[in-house]
Amino acid sequence: MQCSARRQADGNAFDLFGVALTSDAIRKVHILKVLLSAFACEPNRGSEFAVGWNWAVSLARAGHDVVVLTRSEARPAIERELASTINRPRFAYFDVPRPLRWQRRGPLHVHALLWQWLAVGFARELHCRENFDCVHHVTYAGLRIPSFMGKLGIRFIFGPVGGGERAPWRLRKGYSAMTSALEMVRDGANLMVRFSPFMTSTFERAHRIYVTSTETLRLVPARYRDKTHVELAIGIDGHETIPPDAAARRGPAMDSFRILYAGRFVDYKGMHLGLCAFALVAKADPRARLTMVGEGPSKDRWLRLAQSLGVEAQIEWIPWQSGDAMDRLYAQHHVLLFPALHDTGGLVALEAMRHGLPVVCLKLGGPATIVDDRCGHVIDTTGKGVTEVVKELGQALRMLSRDAVRLPLAEGARARIRNFSWDRKVAKLYGSAV
Repeated sequence: MQCSARRQADGNAFDLFGVALTSDAIRKVHILKVLLSAFACEPNRGSEFAVGWNWAVSLARAGHDVVVLTRSEARPAIERELASTINRPRFAYFDVPRPLRWQRRGPLHVHALLWQWLAVGFARELHCRENFDCVHHVTYAGLRIPSFMGKLGIRFIFGPVGGGERAPWRLRKGYSAMTSALEMVRDGANLMVRFSPFMTSTFERAHRIYVTSTETLRLVPARYRDKTHVELAIGIDGHETIPPDAAARRGPAMDSFRILYAGRFVDYKGMHLGLCAFALVAKADPRARLTMVGEGPSKDRWLRLAQSLGVEAQIEWIPWQSGDAMDRLYAQHHVLLFPALHDTGGLVALEAMRHGLPVVCLKLGGPATIVDDRCGHVIDTTGKGVTEVVKELGQALRMLSRDAVRLPLAEGARARIRNFSWDRKVAKLYGSAV
């Protein structure tokens, strides 16, 4: 096998960041040499990109020798961030040939599938040079996108991946026609997972499979479930919490019950239910306030809903905020309302809990894995329609307006957040998976 690294003729390079170890390098027994497959990986960027980056730096911080295989598109941002990073992963950059780069002309997930297919050849060359102990696929973190890294013939970790979460039919009332159609397409794609030869190959070759929820677990064929475990794809840096006195110093005195929503303004985030629940709170307490942080295509419809409910004067709508600004917003609110109908993760819930905000969510997807009755209220949606779920959300919020109920849950939130640090996640997966 030809093992030398190549440079593409069109100038779109893939090369190894840093100096490769020699074949006779001495490695400590507890250190693993890991190839991290991260199609999306970029610092200071959200969603999948943050997942890839956090896996990379957390593995390196734990002492593992990490080479991250990703795209050169993120290279400038990665190298700027690495300049101030102590425990640095190394990076290998691979791009598909220019004529096949569909991300500018079509769905990025289609391009991701092609990248996964073509990147295996370059990964083999890296393995020839580096002699990895294992390969770990982390992004895209979706069960509908296969990985072909199992072809390297070394231990292969797939995930955590999600996407099997499904919005209950009864609770889709309030969706736009477009969202309803897209949700049906998504449902159909999930049904095809167990019949996909690409996914079957991925499951077959994986030594361990991690999924983000029990809903996604059910999509994994039964014969592979003995090596499948539930684990969130997201985490939070460190495990430090914001003490109540620090939060109080940053925020103004709160003379009214303040509820926060932060996230995309899209139907599956469930705020057609959340706004109705807030209306029940506002009816009982006219001084109650709701802050909506974010942007998205559902904003106009949610504004009209708020007007029809007569609560528009009690809601503040603000755009995306920086990290420091979000810290101030958390300090100015009592509770996070996050009624997502299908959400693989729910990073905002982790951030809110770090600041001592109890979370009200639905027993669906990632948030239901994060939140329990010691740090918030989780509404079971089984067999329930919109009216019943809205009523229960409203009741949960009203209960949390009372200090005697909320303050113990705030302390519970600060305690529970320690279970979701990136360092603990790496120790958990790499203590049992490899």
